[in-house]
Parts: sequence; C-alpha cells; structure tokens
Amino acid sequence: MEHLSTAQLEAGLDRIRESPSDNGTVELIVCRPEVDERQVLVEAKLDAEVGLAGDNWRMRGSSSTTDGAAHPDKQLTVMNSRAALLVAQDPDRRMLAGDQLYVDLDLSPVNLPPGTRLALGSAVIEVTDQPHLGCVKFAARFGNDAWRFVNSRTGRGLRLRGLNARVVVSGTVRTGDAIRKLTSQAG
Repeated sequence: MEHLSTAQLEAGLDRIRESPSDNGTVELIVCRPEVDERQVLVEAKLDAEVGLAGDNWRMRGSSSTTDGAAHPDKQLTVMNSRAALLVAQDPDRRMLAGDQLYVDLDLSPVNLPPGTRLALGSAVIEVTDQPHLGCVKFAARFGNDAWRFVNSRTGRGLRLRGLNARVVVSGTVRTGDAIRKLTSQAG
C-alpha cells in the first residue's frame, strides 16, 4: 500500500478537528495478546489492575520505569478514530497503529488535559500526563510522512498519535458505546 504524503495528511486535518469535544463514540476496540498481534473485539473488560483484559500491557513492561515493570499511567492507549483512518487509509488497517481504543473524540490536550476522566460503557478511564508518540513501527506501517505528521507541532497539539490513560473504574466497554468527558481531577 502506498503511504500518504504530508500534503495529503494535512488535507485531512479539518475532518479530525471536527471530532466531538465532550460526547463521542468508541469506534474500535483492539486487544494485543502478543507483540505485533491484534485482535478486534466487540466487547472488552477494562480493569483497574490489568488494563484491557487479555492485552499484553502488563507482561510487556516499560522502559520508562526503573524496574522495567508496566507503567501504571500507560495502561491504555487511545487514538482518535479519524486520525487512525487518515493514516491507515483503510478501516481494516487502523488496528496496526497499536492502540487499544479508537474513539471519535477530540483528544487534544486543550480538550482533555491530564486528569480528565472519560466514561465509556460502564468503565471510567483517566487521561495521564505520559506522552504517546509515533515510533519506528508506526513509521513502517504508515510511512515516514505519517510518523512526522503525528509527531509534528500540530500533531502533538491535536494528540494525533493518541494519549495514554489508566482505568479508574473497572467495567465493560463495547464498540458503539458513547465516550463522554466527565471532569478534570487535576489541581
């Protein structure tokens, strides 16, 4: 598949900026049971201890913790579904971005600062201050222009690569569920 150029990606910004700011929709749920393995789910359990049930977050660990354990503030990754579709070009390729939740919601830091809580299904997640940026795998799957695009000043300002979150109230989420902004817990 041919990747989009920077100009083609930038042409899609207006559509991404039209994402709802308070009440959106869960468009796609993806479990990552093993490295580079993706499983699309209709329903998932979000758990305050394990994140998305069946996902490898806990086993994968993190280079940003002193002991290499999974980072508690990187339990879930959430990406704007419009941004994912733009870089993937095909709805069936969105999951290759590597995130667990793809939502139609404005994920920008202005709209969702760290501490903001989001209700989805019967679960509640909280946006953390941990950055979520495109990596080598993202560039390989969607092209270097897409990698630069999501990591650009504009891309970071809209959180085009997505955000990190943690589960604060365990519950079930389904594709098609509403996702709504609750409150900011930050001081």
